[in-house]
This record gives sequence, C-alpha cells and structure tokens, in this order.
Amino acid sequence: MFHIVLFQPEIPPNTGNVIRLAANTGCSLHLVKPLGFELDDKRMRRAGLDYHEFSSMQIHESWADCQQSLAGHRFFAMTTKGSARHDRIIYEKGDVFVFGPETRGLPEEIRAEFAADRRIRLPMMPDNRSLNLSNAVAITVFEAWRQMDFAGAS
Repeated sequence: MFHIVLFQPEIPPNTGNVIRLAANTGCSLHLVKPLGFELDDKRMRRAGLDYHEFSSMQIHESWADCQQSLAGHRFFAMTTKGSARHDRIIYEKGDVFVFGPETRGLPEEIRAEFAADRRIRLPMMPDNRSLNLSNAVAITVFEAWRQMDFAGAS
C-alpha cells in the first residue's frame, strides 16, 4: 500500500505504535538509523503488541540506503514546515511518507531535497509545536488510505 519512513526515531512506544498501524493498514515500515533505542526494547514491543509478525519492516543504515531501496516511488516529507496540507494531496499506491525524529523533526538538509508540494503539513492550532509522531503517521496514512477507498480492508 504505502511506505512509512521513520528517520532516526527516538521514542520506543511511538515506533511500536507505528508498527501496529503499519500492520493494520498494509503499509511497509522503514526505520533509518541511528535509532534512539534497541529494537528489542520492551516499551516498543508492548506498544506494538503482537503486531510485529504482521508488519513489513526494514532497517536502513542511512537515509541514502532508504532512498535507494524505495527508488521509483513518490516521496513526501511530513513536516511542520511544510507548505502543502495533507488532505489536499492526491495520493497514489506506493507513496512514501517520511517523518523525522520526535524531538527535532526532519533536518533541513533532508527537507531541502523535497519540492515544496512534497513537503506536507498537518493542520494544527497556532503556536503549537507539533503532534505526537505516531498520531501524525496515523492521520497521514488514514487520509491516503481513505483516498484509496480503504483498499484491502475488511
């Protein structure tokens, strides 16, 4: 369906929640090192419950490795500094959604690789910093999946 990329995630329960989301939506999850935790962290496993076995997850040594493995797909940077609203994009099967670390978001040098219409933001109230990472992933994925009429869902 879609590809979720967590660039250098830091908080284990957020990644666990995204594993569960990926399993329930048919998305592939890509984690870009360095990670802020060990993959066997009990907090991550608890948040993901028993969904690890149902999710497709790849670990990438670098951003360049991740890009290479997903070559040919459309990439979108999910960022509070985005100019395009998430619900105004026409998504396609196989699109890649890239999210930055919880405490700092995507670095400027990575955001700069994306055209303005590929830097997407979620609407929020003024003066708020950001949404929780796993919530932002869920909002984005469900909007894209909604546009596909929830293909594959029961």
